[in-house]
Amino acid sequence: MDENQLKLTSSEVGTLWGEYINGTMTDVVNRHMVSIIEDESIKAIFEDAIKTFGKQKQQIVTFMENEGFPVPIGFTEVDLFKGKQRLFTDIFCLNYLHIMTLHGLLGHSTALAVSVRKDLRDFYDSCNNDAKKMYHQTIELLLEKGSFQRDPLFYPAKNPEFISSQDFADGFFGKGRKLAATEIISISFNLKKSIMAKTLSIAFSQVAQTKEVRKFLTDSEKTADGQIKSFSKIMQTDNLPVPKSWETEVTTSTDSPFSDKLMLYHIGFLFQAAQNYHGAGLASAMRTDLVAAYEGTILKNLVVTKKWYNLMVQNKWLEQPPLAPNRKEISEEV
Repeated sequence: MDENQLKLTSSEVGTLWGEYINGTMTDVVNRHMVSIIEDESIKAIFEDAIKTFGKQKQQIVTFMENEGFPVPIGFTEVDLFKGKQRLFTDIFCLNYLHIMTLHGLLGHSTALAVSVRKDLRDFYDSCNNDAKKMYHQTIELLLEKGSFQRDPLFYPAKNPEFISSQDFADGFFGKGRKLAATEIISISFNLKKSIMAKTLSIAFSQVAQTKEVRKFLTDSEKTADGQIKSFSKIMQTDNLPVPKSWETEVTTSTDSPFSDKLMLYHIGFLFQAAQNYHGAGLASAMRTDLVAAYEGTILKNLVVTKKWYNLMVQNKWLEQPPLAPNRKEISEEV
């Protein structure tokens, strides 16, 4: 059997749908950024990112149309207000592209893991290759400009060791040990994501056009700030550096380049994606204070995403993904 003639599974349709929605969102932001960026080396990477997604977008449309599924609306030129004042500095734009490329890498890998059809697997392989290329480019340019934030450095121990005390799990009363390298992976990763969410919340709250969206963005900024302080305190207690904030990379513009729909969706996307990262951090945590920090963060994020969902639905901004057939309704129509 020709694998490419297989019908798309629900998981395959779901990944295509999600890739389209999130990809068009990021593409709109990239289009604003490329219009304001002055540094030619940064602008060139954004132009490449826009071109790359344009190719991927058309392939997604082809996959969905060939299966008879409606193509999502996602985000379009309607969500981009051209000719507006710059909202971000060039360096923030580059950091934004780097972080969103990380999201793309993880998303493509998940999509590949649930894909069976060869043409779809080939597509996600190609997407992954594009994302890896962009990942390397953003890091190299951030390093070149002295703006890449590396994780804390450790000094090597003389020999491998085994855990010999229950105090290894104690992070509250000072009897335990310092952070493990395996724990810092998630802490550092999550701190950078929270800093991005906080910075975008600040920027978007300056330019949001409706009071309800502005309030949500202000509240989400406070939530992200609380999470940053929580994990930064744990790092600083062990005399480890934390990533710097990016608030000063946001201009004082109040002239919105984006629709409220896009800005609200973007922050919701970041908080939802963060749940995966916090869950991974919780799974790798071996200190009680880290476990408590992750559990508290996950619960607070659930509150944010609930408010986000209600606001998106209230404004009729949340597209419905493809649903399983309702057999009861079908039988009643016969």
